[in-house]
Amino acid sequence: MRRRMIIFFATVACFVSITFHGIEQKVAAATQNDYPIILVHGLAGWDRNEALGYKYWGGFYDIQQTLKQKGYPVYTATVGPFASNWDRAAELYAYIKGGTVDYGAAHAARENHARYGRTYPGIYKQWSDANKIHLVGHSMGGLTIRQLTTMLEDGNAEEQAYYKAHPEQGISPLFAGKKHSIQSVTTIATPNNGTSFAENENVLVPVIRNMVTGMSALSGNALHPIIYDFKLDQFGIKRQPNETLPAYNNRVFKSAIWKTDDISSYDLSVEGVIKNQANLQTKSDVYYFSYTGQATRQTLLTKQEVPMITMFPAFVPASNYMNSFRKTASNGMKIDNTWAANDGLVNVVSSYYPFGVSAKKADANPVKGQWNYYPVKQGWDHLDFIGMGDKLPSVVNTFYLDIVKTVTNLPK
Repeated sequence: MRRRMIIFFATVACFVSITFHGIEQKVAAATQNDYPIILVHGLAGWDRNEALGYKYWGGFYDIQQTLKQKGYPVYTATVGPFASNWDRAAELYAYIKGGTVDYGAAHAARENHARYGRTYPGIYKQWSDANKIHLVGHSMGGLTIRQLTTMLEDGNAEEQAYYKAHPEQGISPLFAGKKHSIQSVTTIATPNNGTSFAENENVLVPVIRNMVTGMSALSGNALHPIIYDFKLDQFGIKRQPNETLPAYNNRVFKSAIWKTDDISSYDLSVEGVIKNQANLQTKSDVYYFSYTGQATRQTLLTKQEVPMITMFPAFVPASNYMNSFRKTASNGMKIDNTWAANDGLVNVVSSYYPFGVSAKKADANPVKGQWNYYPVKQGWDHLDFIGMGDKLPSVVNTFYLDIVKTVTNLPK
């Protein structure tokens, strides 16, 4: 059973990147700031206490602890594995700062789900403009931290208008804006412009539903602690005491989540990212870095991109789909041959940086408000970046050590 569970989680860790543990240690020498570094998982990600101890960040090897042992204040967090970027950003805010998740009165009414979510003690309560943080997101986690950064600074006009009309209902500080508490944003294998694989909702949504069914069975009353938590309480997707499994599954499938765009499958699509542009702005007072992998190669005869033999087998169908997918997006952008190369789940061209922003190849002189992108890591698929692929733990640990060295050497 343990082996089967490990295989399952490695397979569903698609866009996978959040639980904070540990006590801050003294930062390693030769750094310019000691701001905490927070790792944010992607689609299907899980808490450190779930999956029978198999870590999202490292699998059998704990990336967080490895970096902590070197003196860096690194933490991992957990948000809804299938929630939208809006909901995940609200959850991440509460998880870091502490308090009850507030999805926003206007948003909750429009999306037909509860306004409030879980309550968290907070891992870094002193988080403020003076006490900033570094955010590192894998896959969808990169979009989530971009959205959180934008909402902290810009707030949300719709929520502010609702609050003005209904002051008695209050408003979350997240939607009030005017907060400059993020020092850097680092995206890893993130579909910064969406992924063409997520354009096929007929594939993604059934996969998510099947995962809910399978994991709910494995998370039955006989298994404690819970192996996997879907964290979709706002939609009522939470098994109640003494509720039978068939009744629970029936309620899940009737949930409003399957009839809304307020879900991860839409937010990961090219069209979803285009629609959400206002919440994914590049801010002038934040440092941005990105890392990209490629696990396809071009054939000599046909010049077509094909999966490398080292690609995680479960990703091959998705990779082949992206290799052939073509479309003109709603804003006129062409999803053409330049989108074919991918890491198994994310198009290479989409991972570098958001289209239309100032960007440069990463060097020793990063500039705020400008994306600094690193050369594509050839032979790295989507799971290699979180230590679940064929890359040695020492190689993956060195990769993350380079990231924390970079962000902790940024001037305050």
